[in-house]
Amino acid sequence: MAEPVVEIRGLRKEYAGRKGHQVADLDLTVPEGEVHGFLGPNGSGKTTTIRMLLGLAAATRGSMSLFGVPVPSRLPEVVGRVGAVVESPKFSPSFTGRQNLLLLARSVGVPDARVDAAIETVGLRGREQGRYKTYSLGMKQRLAIAATLLKDPRLLILDEPTNGLDPAGIREVREVIRGLGEAGVTVLLSSHILAEVQQVCTTATIIGNGRTLATGSVASLIGASTSHRVVAPDLAAARTALAAAGLSATEDDADGLLVATEQPGEITRALGEAGVWLTELSPIGGDLESTFLSLTERDRMGGTER
Repeated sequence: MAEPVVEIRGLRKEYAGRKGHQVADLDLTVPEGEVHGFLGPNGSGKTTTIRMLLGLAAATRGSMSLFGVPVPSRLPEVVGRVGAVVESPKFSPSFTGRQNLLLLARSVGVPDARVDAAIETVGLRGREQGRYKTYSLGMKQRLAIAATLLKDPRLLILDEPTNGLDPAGIREVREVIRGLGEAGVTVLLSSHILAEVQQVCTTATIIGNGRTLATGSVASLIGASTSHRVVAPDLAAARTALAAAGLSATEDDADGLLVATEQPGEITRALGEAGVWLTELSPIGGDLESTFLSLTERDRMGGTER
């Protein structure tokens, strides 16, 4: 079996203070090729965990690895395969989006061709000549993701990428993340917008006060829904692609398809290989928000103490 792209075991971070605060006993595994949601209430330790994983903060104890390589001690060996948006990047307001990316690319020795590829991937083609200061928040966030793609990473770590965005901006970033997942990039997505996570993630980990409360496929976390709703611009092509992959699809009453499977990854893989783009993929049944609220409320009341 291949090594997980991200693996964290028994991670603990202690802070000095009157009451103290710690990220304790956290386990996290991100399989290769998955879009993995990293979920928890504000203050539960998501950002701190990511910073420790990237060598930006020191852990008190525990082990972490990227691509099977222990970090942060050997982070230089794998950092070229990792892209991350943890803090707002510093772009020049008066430069165009493309100029900003060109400066970054040349500073790290990346060919200019990677700039055009990144612009295409995040959907900024046609807007790359606009000045950064004229960009919407959603466009700025997509440019930040484009900056991380210059190295062609195999792992992308995004910390609350839709925070502060309006619905249009959230949709834009969602489509970028979904496209990266379909292209085979492993994504670790920290977020509190559960409906978005449910739409783009295949697996997830829910934490509370630094403890792992639940982990697994999104389908298993919400109750193993056995069917999913699929909406695509060309439903006939979608049905053909799904049938070729052995997946049963029937039309619903709202211009979509109902697909019988517990594994949404099977749907995205089949449609991606056939060049059919999704506009919606949602489980029929439970929802991630209900699961999240139940687990975190139980944790807050002391139901998961050990």
